Amino acid sequence: MATVKDKALAQNKKARHDYTIVDTIEAGLVLTGTEIKSVRAARITLKDGYAQIKNGEAWLINVHITPYEQGNIWNQDPDRTRKLLLKKREIAKLEAELKGTGMTLVPLKVYIKNGFAKVLIGLAKGKHDYDKRESIKRREQNRDIARQMKAFNGR
Repeated sequence: MATVKDKALAQNKKARHDYTIVDTIEAGLVLTGTEIKSVRAARITLKDGYAQIKNGEAWLINVHITPYEQGNIWNQDPDRTRKLLLKKREIAKLEAELKGTGMTLVPLKVYIKNGFAKVLIGLAKGKHDYDKRESIKRREQNRDIARQMKAFNGR
């Protein structure tokens, strides 16, 4: 799990709006030399990304890492598929939970931990429109309550 001190280099805020996150798992990310430099500069987009399990390996798909400016010939394709580093039992567990349940794997955030790029993957179930409206309504009610408590305590 990611701790509070890990600075998020990229976050997928839309994922928590569109999906109900059931479980999270931390995975390592296989990057080339110029890609890690771009990630450290926070030039990564998770917006349309997702993860898949193929042939017993986890892959991060459709995540854009902007090419490093000084990378010239060493730059990779910005939207290439990248391997995720997980243990076999973690992959087996995820694969079992994904089978026929309408669940998906969504990248939630990317951060550096002990010098290595890590991605927080969420096991997610899609929300319907009425679920999204309910979440927005609940969030606005909590804001109103907090505002009123602040005004009341400020007197």
